[in-house]
Amino acid sequence: MNNTFENLDEKFSDLLEYSPKKLRTLRNNLNNRVAHFSNKGDSSSELKPSHRLYGLGEAECKELLKRVKDVLSTQ
Repeated sequence: MNNTFENLDEKFSDLLEYSPKKLRTLRNNLNNRVAHFSNKGDSSSELKPSHRLYGLGEAECKELLKRVKDVLSTQ
């Protein structure tokens, strides 16, 4: 596993403890972010440092989205 996804594991290590509402909100944020990357490409804007998804690139957002969907499907 590369450094980027290890950082993702650290930042969202408590994903299984999220409430269904928080997971759905995160899923919506990730869907919006992935769509933004698709529309804007390399010129996509950075999020504010206080945002939960700050510093994540397109690949990380897609991987996290997959994980969130997996967790939601088991609830």
